[in-house]
Amino acid sequence: MINCWKLSSKATLVVEEIPYLKSAAIGIYIKVGSRHEPLHMTGASHFIEHMLFKGTQKRSAREIAEYFERIGGQLNAATAKEYTCVYARTLDENIYRATDVLFDMLFNSKFSPKDFATEKGVIIEEINMYEDTPDDLIHDVFSQKMWKGHPMGSSILGTIETIESIDNNELYDFYKSCYVPANMVIAVAGNIDSTKIKDAIEYHLEQGATGEVHLEQQTPDSYQPFINLVKKDTEQVQICLGVPGITYRDDNRYTQSVMNNILGGGMSSRLFQTLREELGLAYSVYSFPFNYSDTGLFSLNIGTGPAKIAKFFAALYTELEKFITDGVTDEEVERTQQLIKSNMYLGLESVMNRMNRIGKSILMYGDIIPVEDVINKIYMVDTKKVHNLACTLLEKQELSLAAIGSSDILKVVESEYKKWWK
Repeated sequence: MINCWKLSSKATLVVEEIPYLKSAAIGIYIKVGSRHEPLHMTGASHFIEHMLFKGTQKRSAREIAEYFERIGGQLNAATAKEYTCVYARTLDENIYRATDVLFDMLFNSKFSPKDFATEKGVIIEEINMYEDTPDDLIHDVFSQKMWKGHPMGSSILGTIETIESIDNNELYDFYKSCYVPANMVIAVAGNIDSTKIKDAIEYHLEQGATGEVHLEQQTPDSYQPFINLVKKDTEQVQICLGVPGITYRDDNRYTQSVMNNILGGGMSSRLFQTLREELGLAYSVYSFPFNYSDTGLFSLNIGTGPAKIAKFFAALYTELEKFITDGVTDEEVERTQQLIKSNMYLGLESVMNRMNRIGKSILMYGDIIPVEDVINKIYMVDTKKVHNLACTLLEKQELSLAAIGSSDILKVVESEYKKWWK
């Protein structure tokens, strides 16, 4: 059973009771992410996420960590482009204790100068580690050019320059202005009593600030195809080809799920089977959609060695042409529909997945979309819909290129890209 309330604090609370479990999970979604930051404060939302764990007026950072270990719980957080989430999972008997700590962190974090300086150093090391992981970095390299000059193109982590320049008082003010109940969606799932958890959460929300949050969110400018090459001494070259995608509100998202799985979303996909299994051109090859409230991106990603670049581009071009020209088969669509259905139902066996699903559903759509409705929409997808979307995304738009590798390798990548797509 799922209940949803708009509370007097203007926060939204959604609760799913699952009485046969012995666990519960709570996630607090704050509607602020990297796209809402001033450009000179890029990385601020992620920085705030770190500071939430550094202690409150009542609890030190060590006490928070030890408390969750004592109750056998798990505590974590994540920052995205359009939201930040702080979440916990515990035994059902401990969910109220976990909730008390979570809201203390959300509303009463100290942001002491000492902790601020320490965490600034930690985040800079996190950025350095990320820079040393080209297969992750390639997504930022593409996004930075795709949405150049717009916060959507900014790294969630920020840059070393912006992190070093952020002032503690400025960060604290940003935190206090955004972390208010009116800007929150709270999701709870597990073996809990809806009324009891609602009363507990309403009590905690009374401790938060009142008022509305007005964050600027401008839609990115129209797409201009590009090439973005980043020189790094790497054994492989990381390549991302992409085009603007669809928003998460677009009804084509169901068709996109089927299309992506067939093209490059899994081990049975065409790109994986051809480029890796048959031709041995890469270890990692996949396609992936990124969907946001007012924009999107559909990407093709591969890491390969210098000697295989020419073969890779030729094979990829052939596969995409075949995908667009010949379309997909009924068997591929049916197999993918069954896979998506299976993954969705198996995911419901995790209390964290259930919490995350209902929380994001409210955050993104303002309503709970039943799993059965999603599956019905997936089963309404046919070969014609997949073909039409493939043509719209991959034929009618010019693919852009981002790549990370040594100077000599990048010259080959650019040459091969222009050979096939220019």
